[in-house]
Amino acid sequence: MTYKHFFPLIILSIVFLTSCGSARKAKMGTTAPEDAAVAAVVASHYANEVDFNTLQGRLNLNYQTEDRSQSVTVVFRMKKDETIWMSGQLLGIPLAKVMITPNSVQFYEKITRTYFDGDFRLLSDLLGTPLDYEKMQNLLLGQTIYDLRDERYRLTESTRGYQLEPEQEALLKKMFLLDAGNFKALAQQLGQPRDNRSVTVTYPEYQKISGQLFPGQIQIVANDGPENTRIDMTFRNVEFNVPVSFPFSIPSGYEEIIIE
Repeated sequence: MTYKHFFPLIILSIVFLTSCGSARKAKMGTTAPEDAAVAAVVASHYANEVDFNTLQGRLNLNYQTEDRSQSVTVVFRMKKDETIWMSGQLLGIPLAKVMITPNSVQFYEKITRTYFDGDFRLLSDLLGTPLDYEKMQNLLLGQTIYDLRDERYRLTESTRGYQLEPEQEALLKKMFLLDAGNFKALAQQLGQPRDNRSVTVTYPEYQKISGQLFPGQIQIVANDGPENTRIDMTFRNVEFNVPVSFPFSIPSGYEEIIIE
């Protein structure tokens, strides 16, 4: 089994997940939904957002495509709104490091001796749609990828929870399913039917940490035409507000990954 470009594939897949859609609309004059029931659900979702300054933990990550499958153990650290840092290991051997900030996306792999040093602008140009750090952070924390306060939504109640879909039809199809008890995301679906492109993110399990709910598992399935990608993440030993560091230095002699 080859390990070539394993972490770049993961990062670009997550970037794809958070980029599905056209340019973000300008915010409306008011962020309050007209419908009182929708307003209450949206407000509860943000009231229950996990609150922390720093975070550290471990996660088991499995990445699957049509022609490859790989699992790694990842040390995961975050400073909210500032830095997402990951260090991957395979059988205890350091494999790669990733560091993402609002202004940069960087990673390197030791086995292939390759690295990427760019920003969201480069990846936005690559995919033809704006990306940002906030979308990636939301996905990892169990928040809706898109801000529910930016447009008006229709609310449907079911035994599964509260389902929200935009009132206005658009090329990008969105659906957000929130838990009826804690208002955390249970599922998020984004799709571009014309391009046969879609992604589904599900949260099968949450864990309580310091009295707050944080994802225990995240399952992601992305479809881009005939190509399918699945990412499964299981979080363990997560701690809030502990001292963290983000050591990152691209080793000399590594070959730069050029994205065309």
